[in-house]
Amino acid sequence: MKTDFDPVALATPFFILTIILEVLLARLGRARANYEVKDTAISLGMGLGSTLAGLVTAGLVFAATVWVYEHRLFTIPMTAVWAWVAIFLLEDLTYYWFHRLSHERRFWWAAHVNHHSSQHYNLSTALRQTWTGGVAGTWLLWLPLAFFGFPPAMIAIQKGISLVYQYWIHTEAIGRLPRWFEAVFNTPSHHRVHHARNPIYLDRNYAGILIVWDKLFGTFQPELDAEPCRYGIVKNLATFNILRVAFHEWIAMATDALRHPRHALGYIFGPPGWSHDGSRETSAAIKARAAGPAEAPTADPDFGVAR
Repeated sequence: MKTDFDPVALATPFFILTIILEVLLARLGRARANYEVKDTAISLGMGLGSTLAGLVTAGLVFAATVWVYEHRLFTIPMTAVWAWVAIFLLEDLTYYWFHRLSHERRFWWAAHVNHHSSQHYNLSTALRQTWTGGVAGTWLLWLPLAFFGFPPAMIAIQKGISLVYQYWIHTEAIGRLPRWFEAVFNTPSHHRVHHARNPIYLDRNYAGILIVWDKLFGTFQPELDAEPCRYGIVKNLATFNILRVAFHEWIAMATDALRHPRHALGYIFGPPGWSHDGSRETSAAIKARAAGPAEAPTADPDFGVAR
């Protein structure tokens, strides 16, 4: 089942216009937003490349989703209101776990890290998307929705709605929103935390639309006035080379695995920063060090190093 309704395509003109508006308001001193020409160019280039890369794997993803749907447990009608409520909640929960996996395991972090590589946080950052997500196979996480009986078109529409929602939260121009909204939904404040590299903020707030998942699974961290967000990754890239931005972590991961074949699985599927000799730091180790000796890291039972 196909549909002509594509939320991302429809929203693209809005993306462009609001980026221009944010730049103009920042220049006039009416909004908080930091833009750097080369950095913004990288974000736009990554967005374009992500779209083109998505076209390469779109056929495979669609065929796999249709095949799973043909073997579905139930038939869920697209015309039912309850079905849209259900797909909204289940797709958002799927996104939470996809996003969390993309931070906690290096193989999928390699595909996601470029989204965090900007040291600025503005609307153009939202467009800094992966070129290798299809190769990483994270799309497989959405197949159970088709198996339960949600039509492929319905899944695609809800994924598009989620991506469009997440665009506007990539900004410093909007402060905290009303308490009831902040309690339920992902907001610019919550997502600034997610993009920050301050130890207290690392690996927090994975939400797509609903922040309640982070609160439920223990990954929520509010933005603190006493701890302004510093953006980027733990070791920022000193380059505007778009190919390095797109592939640097894949190359580093492959290099580590080839140099230490006995520990290859750890270097590929361990947490980012994992090393067989403990010479590097995972985000958990960084957080523990920043918290002080009372929070010393414990051994990772899966990979045998502190984290």
